[in-house]
Amino acid sequence: MTFIDLRSDTVTKPTPAMWKAMASAEVGDDVYGEDPTINRLQDMAAEQLGHEAGLFVASGTMGNLIAVLAHCGRGDEVIMGNQAHTFVYEAGGVAALGGVHTHTIPNQADGTLQLEDIQAAIRSENVHFPMTKLVVLENTQNRCGGIALPLAYSREAADMVHGNGLALHLDGARIFNAAVYWGVPVKALTGMVDSVTFCLSKALCAPVGSVLCGSKDFIARALRIRKQLGGGMRQAGVLAAAGIVALEEMVDRLAEDHRRAAVLADGLSKLSGLVVQKKEHSTNMVFARLADEVALSDAEVVAALKTEGVLASAAGPRLLRLVTHYWIDDAAVSKTIAAFEKVLG
Repeated sequence: MTFIDLRSDTVTKPTPAMWKAMASAEVGDDVYGEDPTINRLQDMAAEQLGHEAGLFVASGTMGNLIAVLAHCGRGDEVIMGNQAHTFVYEAGGVAALGGVHTHTIPNQADGTLQLEDIQAAIRSENVHFPMTKLVVLENTQNRCGGIALPLAYSREAADMVHGNGLALHLDGARIFNAAVYWGVPVKALTGMVDSVTFCLSKALCAPVGSVLCGSKDFIARALRIRKQLGGGMRQAGVLAAAGIVALEEMVDRLAEDHRRAAVLADGLSKLSGLVVQKKEHSTNMVFARLADEVALSDAEVVAALKTEGVLASAAGPRLLRLVTHYWIDDAAVSKTIAAFEKVLG
């Protein structure tokens, strides 16, 4: 059976153009800085995101971890949302490997952190307290619905964070989705932060990797930390080649994923037994909660959908998440709605 895989946009496979680019990629030893394809990808990413330099890393989790460790020392504190990917899904790496203390504040329904909450979380100078060094935002915000944070909010947050003498890191795993949603160059959403990580391996379809961007001095620190974490990948231009295709060919088409997610959300909202979370500024994610009258659990619904050829994931008790991407077409959306109707029947 060929499955309609909506579990995540991490399931995307390389496009034909990516396979071709990988097969013909010019490579060198990246630990020596001699892989021309990686160097090109890093330069492209930095220019597009409005920063001086970039660093190719194995994953978004590695990029976020490196960023926190480059900004903070042991015993320092980082402020982030209680729904932040770095807090929820990255295995406590900033604490386990960096000794960095995490101070969480509530994510709002629109994915933002209230500026007054950030301000209140910043520690005063006191021997009893950890030293606040960094704030982390996430755009798009995954657990809040794949929501694109507005440009005005991003600027206000950056001004407030910098006004307090702190650094601002952006977990921009899906930042290109946000840029396409708002119809702005991606650097409009990233140029004001001190560092930003984005994923090549989600909706942009590359098989592996993320890029961390920042100033030249920051990336020099990040490079050393990447080495400490075992992230020097030698002749990895075969991977970076797919990332170059991703940046050149896969960004503008993200609007199609957003459109299909909206169609999917609309179709599912018409079915009895589902309460679809329709939020403003949603991109390629659909969250649907099982209504009280549905006797099946979320796990049972996921299992039943699989028998119908649809793969979905549970995002919480009785909550399902569906993510559109390059390999989901209009027919797949229609079949998914029909599968839900049959399962919930």
